[in-house]
Amino acid sequence: MTLTTWLVLALVALSVGVSKSALPGLSTLGVALIATVMPAKESTGLLLLLLLCGDLVAVSSYWRQADWRLLSRMLLPVLGGVLVGVVFLARVDDLVMRRTIGAVLLALLAVRAVRWFVDRRSARRAERDAAQDGSGDAGAADTADMPVAVVASVPAGEPAAQRPHLGVGAVYGTLAGFTTMVANAGGPVMSLYLLSVGATKLRFMGTAACFFFATNLVKLPFSIGLSLVTVDTLRTALVLVPLVLLGAVIGRRLLRSIDQKLFERLVIGLTITASIFLLR
Repeated sequence: MTLTTWLVLALVALSVGVSKSALPGLSTLGVALIATVMPAKESTGLLLLLLLCGDLVAVSSYWRQADWRLLSRMLLPVLGGVLVGVVFLARVDDLVMRRTIGAVLLALLAVRAVRWFVDRRSARRAERDAAQDGSGDAGAADTADMPVAVVASVPAGEPAAQRPHLGVGAVYGTLAGFTTMVANAGGPVMSLYLLSVGATKLRFMGTAACFFFATNLVKLPFSIGLSLVTVDTLRTALVLVPLVLLGAVIGRRLLRSIDQKLFERLVIGLTITASIFLLR
């Protein structure tokens, strides 16, 4: 491989580490970057190995904050999505694969934007009604501009995420399984799901860490069977593992300095950027 290829791979490995410890969705940018220097299917296998390394670090750091109730609701839909992804991966070329993932992510973002707008209007209307009845309080103004899903994470203590509708969990679970199988791009789907149920920063990281560790382990035998993971990709991954660990250290320090609202905005911004990359 050329020096340029190794530099890109080094950047991807760092981004995987940071994504697993601070900014979920950043690794999807790695999907786009690595595909510029390697064939898409070969790059998928290499990235899977790097992600598994990052998963080990993330699980060891955040597993105590995982929301197991949310994870249990997604188990069967995710497995179904992975199986659909295996069939899809065996039948389509790289271009169709990338564009399909990008289109799905943008559609989910559009749905979230509509929901945010509706929730914001509902919150403001409730605030006005409460003020007219003389029952408004000073705290209402602080959350009026926030979506209902985010307001749910405001109370003191360690709030639980909202109870998701079973149908919503099934849709997100299936899409997460499908997108992570075909392009290691399940991060943005899972991010949108966790934001939609109001998961706090640490609960977000813990739930995502356990979800992707389990999912990537399930994907590994399929990836070997499809020749996405080979001896060559394993050797390359071993060279890049130290950079994944370095990225994880950087990410953990970064997470401590990011507040909840900035965290959510960064996640959404990275999801949009990744979607556009995949559609190119």
